[in-house]
Amino acid sequence: MRADWQRLKARGNLALRRLQPRATILLITLLLTGCNSSEVPVYTTQFPAFGTAVDLSIVGIQRERAAAAAADIERDLLFFDQALYADNAGRMLRMNERLASGEPFAVPPSLLPLLTQSQALFRLSDGLFNPALGRFTRLWGLDRSNPQSNPPPSQAAIDALLAVQPSMDDLDLKDIELKSGNPAVQLDFDPVSTAYAMDLAIQALRAQSVRSALINIGGNVRAIGSRSGRAWRLPVPRASGTGVIGIVDVSGDVSLFTASSQDRNFVYQGELYHSVIDPRTGRPAEAAASATVLFEGDALTAAAAANALMIAGSEDWPGIAGRMGIRYALLIDRLGRVQMTPAMAGLIELLDTKAEQIIRVPEEDEPRSTP
Repeated sequence: MRADWQRLKARGNLALRRLQPRATILLITLLLTGCNSSEVPVYTTQFPAFGTAVDLSIVGIQRERAAAAAADIERDLLFFDQALYADNAGRMLRMNERLASGEPFAVPPSLLPLLTQSQALFRLSDGLFNPALGRFTRLWGLDRSNPQSNPPPSQAAIDALLAVQPSMDDLDLKDIELKSGNPAVQLDFDPVSTAYAMDLAIQALRAQSVRSALINIGGNVRAIGSRSGRAWRLPVPRASGTGVIGIVDVSGDVSLFTASSQDRNFVYQGELYHSVIDPRTGRPAEAAASATVLFEGDALTAAAAANALMIAGSEDWPGIAGRMGIRYALLIDRLGRVQMTPAMAGLIELLDTKAEQIIRVPEEDEPRSTP
């Protein structure tokens, strides 16, 4: 186990050196702007996982304890990188093979919470967040970290999968035993793998009496507490994936996640195809360019909601946001307009003041405290 981790770390360090340094420096600068760490100890580190740089800040404990906790977090994130995110992730391959057989099998304990919460989020999102669509991502060639620029699948192939409607409701989970009556079900947790790993990392830090910490993976953030008594400053990315459209200042228990057409994609004959698949059409979502969710709680809910809102698009996202309990949301539609909930509009510091802004109220919106 130790040798496997060392190999993963060495491989990741090479990947980290290949990252674009300017984007990383910009992100760290934004996070640290206006903060004075002289009064309360702040331990910061960076390491590679999930195909990008992970930035970790631990506040308020001695450096030796923080360094030991950070090493544990790095090891755990690399484990989930290989289990859920990496191309041909072993655990997911074995689970999908067993699901296709229709026979029950024992689920690894580390993945049980992911399954149960994903089923609940699937239902809250009216089925728009659907990790059972792995056969669609494979059909499109989007099941690998660097998709090839190949022709899109035929409509006949898409329709054949739509006819059998793989969904999270096809999973029968009893205690630790899982099976599926639909052989078309293939789990793909890529949209939420980092979120789940971050939630578990925050749980581990809390168990070590850490009250303030921040984990940033590729611009998606899980945070608790504050930075030396000041709010965390979190950048909200543009739909293009380059640059920042705004900044939110938050503290407490919060998660910020963005889904966009820049997520795992390829271009073929001038058309962009990305991995946020609309389960109603079997095609990459076309109704919005990106969706960002700030959630007062776990990252898994934030990531699932961001994907669901992007799929729902400019007309229907307020209804899905309301059903999923999301008050802070920002969607960039295909016309470049910035659509926001009233709560997000009151929180965000928009840097692009020329963009047209539309305020949309989530259905069944209930008052909650601002983070």
